[in-house]
Amino acid sequence: MLTLSRERRLDNSGIERRPHAVVIGSGFGGLAAAIRLGSRGYRVTILEALDQPGGRARVFKQDGFTFDAGPTIVTAPFLFEELWSLCGRKLSDDIDLRRLDPFYRIRFDDGETIDCSGGLEAMRAEVARISPSDVAGYERFMALSEDIYKVGFEKLGHVPFTSWLDMLRVLPELVRLKSYLSVYGLASKYVRDPRIRFILSFHPLFVGGNPFNVTSIYGLIAFLERRWGVHFPMGGMGQLIAGMVQLIEGQGGEIRYHSQVREITLAGRRATGVRLTSGELIQADIVVSNADSASTYRDLLPAEVRRRWTDRKLDRARYSMGLFVWYFGTSRTYPDTPHHTILLGPRYRELLRDIFDRKILAPDMSLYLHRPTATDPSLAPRGCDCFYVLSPVPHLDGGADWTALAERYRQSVAQVLDRIALPGFEQHVVTSRIMTPLDFQDGLLSYKGAAFGLEPVLTQSAWFRPQNRSEDVDGLYLVGAGTHPGAGVPGVLSSARILDTVVPDAAAFA
Repeated sequence: MLTLSRERRLDNSGIERRPHAVVIGSGFGGLAAAIRLGSRGYRVTILEALDQPGGRARVFKQDGFTFDAGPTIVTAPFLFEELWSLCGRKLSDDIDLRRLDPFYRIRFDDGETIDCSGGLEAMRAEVARISPSDVAGYERFMALSEDIYKVGFEKLGHVPFTSWLDMLRVLPELVRLKSYLSVYGLASKYVRDPRIRFILSFHPLFVGGNPFNVTSIYGLIAFLERRWGVHFPMGGMGQLIAGMVQLIEGQGGEIRYHSQVREITLAGRRATGVRLTSGELIQADIVVSNADSASTYRDLLPAEVRRRWTDRKLDRARYSMGLFVWYFGTSRTYPDTPHHTILLGPRYRELLRDIFDRKILAPDMSLYLHRPTATDPSLAPRGCDCFYVLSPVPHLDGGADWTALAERYRQSVAQVLDRIALPGFEQHVVTSRIMTPLDFQDGLLSYKGAAFGLEPVLTQSAWFRPQNRSEDVDGLYLVGAGTHPGAGVPGVLSSARILDTVVPDAAAFA
């Protein structure tokens, strides 16, 4: 990959004069923020506590297999294209994105399957095969999804909500689009078959929300996928992370690993830099946190400067589910298994109630099975397959002792896979690792081990969510899943896009 250059402006003592931005964390949001700030004249230092970039999107390599730790799809490639263009390059120069077809295969507990794709005729045929009477309702829902997309994503997804007046201005549009309904509730007004209701409303689970609770504004994801497709980068999602790192370094930015931030330093109510757990002090003109928003406020800032995001408010907030993820490689391939499969258990609404509300680890489960070698065989040794299987579980408020439960739960997941998806596969497993909500808490510093931060219910969306320009501390900005507009790769990239509006130009510090 070619590197980029930017003229360095030095004073008489040889010190660079560009204003300094410190970015805490190198997930997609932090890397996108760094690229945008670098393109606007800032000198950027990214501080990453782990030994590699990516945060939730980091990469595990073991025994010849490559596992993407978190995100597995790209649904808004234009957001990446915009970042590359800011650096004078094209995304296609460095990244080979492949459109998937189908997007997902959904397997219901009775064995019925639906292949979800972006083709209008193909989806109409799938709906007609399952529930002929719902074809017209499906088409009406998709028309509404497009309308929601135009408002929720194109108009509001990259717009800051700096006061309650901003919320008031968009309230009529939100009411018109029935945002007071849940996604599942909205789908239920258009189709009757529970299987069709599912395929129209399950997407909030990708961003940490319960479809029975999350605002129907997330109904836009159905059209987002149809409009832009579902893609996978050859080499894995880690290729996008590596490409963004090279863009940043080409701008003159720096990424420091094993650099965990202990506190954001202040002068009154203004951020002045950060102090690392090593004791090192790093001064900055602005600080951008890509860390979990609740952890940013609770752990990196003193209580006395927090007027809105107090411990009490953060403790009482609703958080996304946790995740149990098992990464494994097999010594044979499974050519009949598509890239993405959603395996539904015998319960749906009741299981989600157990996870989100009752916070109990239920004996049954629904699973998301990712087989990236269906698209890119190079992610595993020749003749092998690479998988991860994900099970939504309660976050740590549920009290599950994952140090004791992890292996037992993995065995339960394996039994389900063996029964309905990969018969006899365990005898072919040659490499394995797991992540539990404890790893999200201890390794990724996610409050309560919640995989996606705050749950995106209506009362925790838009103005009600932590904002990209901190309401409590001047010179502090937030990006990532726990801030506006929300989780998911498009959401965190959009949170960085908002910085173009709320962060002052570098010239302001001259």
